[in-house]
Amino acid sequence: MQPIAAFLYLADTIIQIFSLLLLLRVLLQLVRADYYNTLVQIIVQITDPVLKPARKLIPSVGRVDMAGVVCFFSLQLLALLLRYLANDAPIHWGNLLFHALQRSIQSVLITYLVLIIANVLISWFGQRARHPIIPLIYQLTEPLLGRIRKVLPGFGGLDLSPLVAIIGINFLMILIGLS
Repeated sequence: MQPIAAFLYLADTIIQIFSLLLLLRVLLQLVRADYYNTLVQIIVQITDPVLKPARKLIPSVGRVDMAGVVCFFSLQLLALLLRYLANDAPIHWGNLLFHALQRSIQSVLITYLVLIIANVLISWFGQRARHPIIPLIYQLTEPLLGRIRKVLPGFGGLDLSPLVAIIGINFLMILIGLS
């Protein structure tokens, strides 16, 4: 049983890393991040072998790369399917699809939670840092934080939008039953 668990762990880890890269690619396209950023180029190179053929079958909808979304969801489904098969559990496709959707939503919410926390830490400590990830973090979080700032009243230079976003993300995770 231990070799199966080890290979399941390895497969799940690889699937989750690749699905995170697909998710980031979709999000970076949505916010129109700098395509020439080094990290964006790396993500594009890694995900293109899967996305290019998928785009021939699945067209984009507006700015949303539906091929990326479908591939991301499919990987979540595959990870769960492998877990079911490894445990000899009966496969109920409705439950499997529901759990894959839950896992996909959870991945998006956790990704934004981490990005917002990184944004806050960079604003405190790393304003002079020149790493290519810093502008990407700002580009990914600004659409959400900017909307919150428009609604929040001013607090004398204190930006509470990250706090409100983190509370909102945690609220959604509890509401959907993810935490």
